[in-house]
Amino acid sequence: MGSAFRNLKAVVLDWAGTTTDFGSRAPAIVFQEIFRRTGIEITPEQARGPMGMAKRDHIAAITKLPDVHDRWLARFGGEASDSDVDRMYAEFLPLQKETLAQHSDVIPGVAAVIDECRQRGLKIGSSTGYTHDLMEVVLPIAAAQGYRPDCVICSDDVHQGRPAPWMLLEATKQLDVYPPSSVVKVDDTGVGIEAGRNAGTWTIGISTSGNGVGLSILELKALTAEARQSCIDAAAAKLRQAGAHFVIESVADMIPILEAIESRMDAT
Repeated sequence: MGSAFRNLKAVVLDWAGTTTDFGSRAPAIVFQEIFRRTGIEITPEQARGPMGMAKRDHIAAITKLPDVHDRWLARFGGEASDSDVDRMYAEFLPLQKETLAQHSDVIPGVAAVIDECRQRGLKIGSSTGYTHDLMEVVLPIAAAQGYRPDCVICSDDVHQGRPAPWMLLEATKQLDVYPPSSVVKVDDTGVGIEAGRNAGTWTIGISTSGNGVGLSILELKALTAEARQSCIDAAAAKLRQAGAHFVIESVADMIPILEAIESRMDAT
């Protein structure tokens, strides 16, 4: 166990793909299903593309993808309207709640790292594109497996989700920590990293367990070593492109990065 952090005050982590639900499986499954119900099949890549946004915004973003837009136009004779998006979002919520019950396990190593962060003086915040209603499913599962952040900021707490910084800033407000340079945002999506940069925090991208790879632990293990590394490298590249200061495979690898940030802050 290292010494207490002197400069860093808090870590704010995403949920699906970062701390729970290895591969961020739950939302991707449901996005595909609600579009299937309209008669339009979308690929896993299309379902995952806007990941990290508030879920209604995510659905709207999928309808604007060129391929989906063209097929929607051909099927319905017009573009997807706000009422179409509202209808799909209404279907999304109960289906997502049902799916979350099977896809909210804490990612291996997360609970132990969070415990060490706390022991070394850091506050633990969290933010998510899920609503509070959806998090009612996730929170008890995570708590039973040893992960209990100090605050949970949801998409319905703010007027605009990621990449806007408002969820992250609300988390720092509730944690009573400042300046933003004393906070680290940890996220597996590009928009989550952008939110951290927009808020002025340090950012750590999560590649292997996150949306960028999008595979369960068993699916990842089934790949050849070369294919597995290729998937991880591609996810990491997107996170760096989004502005991540650091990229690691899992939150389980986070402590050395926090120590590196602490050293950089000491040097300034």
